[in-house]
Amino acid sequence: MVAALELYLDTVATRRIRVLWDALEAEGVQSLRSLLEQRHRPHVSLAVAPRLDPEQVAAALAGTTVAAPLRLTFQHAGQFVGRVLWLGPAPTTELLTHHRLVHDRLTAAGVELVEHYRPGHWVPHCTLSMRVPNTLMAIAVRRCLEILPLEATVVGAALTDHARGISHPLP
Repeated sequence: MVAALELYLDTVATRRIRVLWDALEAEGVQSLRSLLEQRHRPHVSLAVAPRLDPEQVAAALAGTTVAAPLRLTFQHAGQFVGRVLWLGPAPTTELLTHHRLVHDRLTAAGVELVEHYRPGHWVPHCTLSMRVPNTLMAIAVRRCLEILPLEATVVGAALTDHARGISHPLP
């Protein structure tokens, strides 16, 4: 099970990514739209851990605007090992500084985070699919490129653990 601190995107960007999810599904690629009873929404995860305690996270981030109105420009599609397909925003100074601030506050409070999400290792991304069949990867990437570049603004944030039914909004 995985818990995450998710940044949510504005309505237009969210709608465009949901349309992309539908296009991927039409090609035979299971998107996040169909996982976990459709509880996912397009997002960029700032931090991931096996479990996150909402009260501990809220205390660690007190006084921090997690949902800072960051401007994101998704410019590329990527693939992680394991057939995970994603869209990547340009790693701006503002985004990387915000990520480090949130990470530093969480680790100072003793929150154990997954190594791949630590500053210097983190690849900012919006996951589209976690199970792209190898034979469909080229088609899926072409679908992604059809919507790029994609401008977005962060408009919300939450601590989530979809497997446990947790969605705790953060400022």
